[in-house]
Amino acid sequence: MLELLIKFQKMDRRWVFLGMAIAIFIPLLFPLKLPFRVDKEVRDIYRQVEKLPEGSAVLISADFDPASVPEIGPFFTAHLHHLFRRNLKPVVLTLWPTATPLVLPELEAIAKRYGKTYGKDYAFLGYKEGKELVIKNVGQNIFQQFPTDHYGTPLTDIPVMSGRPQAKNFPLFVSVSAGFPGLNEYVLQIQGQYDLNMVGVCTAVGGPDYIPFYKSNQLRGLSMGMPGSAQYEQLVWKGKPAQGVKLLATSAMDVLNLGHLFIILLIVFGNIAFFITRRVEES
Repeated sequence: MLELLIKFQKMDRRWVFLGMAIAIFIPLLFPLKLPFRVDKEVRDIYRQVEKLPEGSAVLISADFDPASVPEIGPFFTAHLHHLFRRNLKPVVLTLWPTATPLVLPELEAIAKRYGKTYGKDYAFLGYKEGKELVIKNVGQNIFQQFPTDHYGTPLTDIPVMSGRPQAKNFPLFVSVSAGFPGLNEYVLQIQGQYDLNMVGVCTAVGGPDYIPFYKSNQLRGLSMGMPGSAQYEQLVWKGKPAQGVKLLATSAMDVLNLGHLFIILLIVFGNIAFFITRRVEES
């Protein structure tokens, strides 16, 4: 037994890498469907959407890049399904040039799935450079900042934008943000000034920075990282997604949980081996 503990402490790191690889691939090949709880912060986002009357327009700022898609991309996808299922009308814009090729195909594909018409049921305003200046203008006058949509159509010719020249004219504003410019700047620049009914989606590493905004009611809901995306998927689909819909964040939670469990076991057994062998050596 002692010899085994000594070998464990001197184990080649390649065995650790192999163990982690197995912990990752097992749930990918054979989903474990481990249960997890839904936090109040995420449930509040779901409730904000549920209480909107049919036909309401929702303004979404989708500000992320390929590196952050695994964390917050599934939320964006589930959110679009949620809105279209309830006959709500998403109007999407972005402050990040990398977001358009990620956001637009998803928006068009999901809208087509529900038989929605561009301009009437949804719109994509596109990308604008300017960072915080764009954010201020979204609060003051969207039509001046985005005179045309992504396709060059004047906003005055888009029915879903009729009577909605400012962010405050939308009953719900959603910031899906991987960093700067994004959620933090929207809260600081326009949320308080216009008393926006706003919810936020961020990466896990940024979550602690936005919790004070949620507790102060500046954000009426908050989803943080992949766990938040998985929780929102569960609220939207109740564990039974429509045909062809993949709950990517929910599947990834099995990977995270098993990977974390593997690391915890290594730490526990490593400490046990250290203290037992040290006592033997001292005696």
